Amino acid sequence: MNPKRAIKKVAVIGAGIAGLSCARALQSSGISVDIFEKSRGPSGRMSTRRTEDWSADHGAQYFTARDPRFIQELQDWIQAGTADTWSPKLKVYEANAWRDSDSQEARYVGTPNMSSPGKYLTENLSIQYERTITRLESRDGEWALRCSETGEIATLYDFVVLALPAPQVSALAGDLDPQLAYVTGLAQMKACWTMMAHFPKQLSEEFDAAFVNQEIISWVCQNNSKPMRQGKLVWTIHGNPSWSQENIELNKEEAQTQMLACLRSMGFDCQDSEISMHRWRYASGGLNNPIQFLLLPNVNLGLCGDWLNGGKVEGAWLSGLELASEINNGYKN
Repeated sequence: MNPKRAIKKVAVIGAGIAGLSCARALQSSGISVDIFEKSRGPSGRMSTRRTEDWSADHGAQYFTARDPRFIQELQDWIQAGTADTWSPKLKVYEANAWRDSDSQEARYVGTPNMSSPGKYLTENLSIQYERTITRLESRDGEWALRCSETGEIATLYDFVVLALPAPQVSALAGDLDPQLAYVTGLAQMKACWTMMAHFPKQLSEEFDAAFVNQEIISWVCQNNSKPMRQGKLVWTIHGNPSWSQENIELNKEEAQTQMLACLRSMGFDCQDSEISMHRWRYASGGLNNPIQFLLLPNVNLGLCGDWLNGGKVEGAWLSGLELASEINNGYKN
């Protein structure tokens, strides 16, 4: 690839917060951007599961804001009605006992669902959903993309942004550049078993959410405690990352059985429950020493994502923004 070539057309693979942030910043500078997403919608792990009777945020539970640039972005989300503050009554469960949490951190959620900010970011962007990119091929200084659903993409691209978890980046492009292979090899990503449950016999608790320590469960939350949520009272329960990783190949029924046993030991009445399970293969973790993003000008590739920048929603958004800035600074005439 030619690092001196002006970038006019970019493919972004992945429509999570990092990919959307990068795409918007590139497009605002005059670059043409196409996004390819394997799922049916945007937002990545800022996800919401819906049924006729209830909905539940089953990925990221909330986010925080510290960087002034992300704080300004958050204000735009709030003004657009796609985010709001969440001030839950928090507890901690540890050593078979409950106690109040002393955390005073400001927390925010998407409204009316966690996926709403991602949908807001897609405005005026070109996105193709249910498109799994399986191959990248360099052709005379441009990238050709192959999709498992439709075959080869007709358009050729000057630059490709991979906004994917490290293992997926490695599988797709690990042989294209030694530095890419090295960085993705350093990432330590862990899975998460997630349960969404309606417990009709469970009495109303005196808390909205709880951090759980030293159990196979790490988090429980009444989804209805968040603003603009409707439907049956549904709990979102996240498995402990280490337990989830060790048991990632369990079937859903066995994972559910183990998590219910843990909930019962914590005092939950799980009788007559309605349950939906989800397995996140790449839910948390990343680099021990964050690098924000990775730019590979020798092959005209870039990587962005929360795993490169601290593992949070804010880190994902900043990762995409910073990568786009570097692309603009390094390639524009």
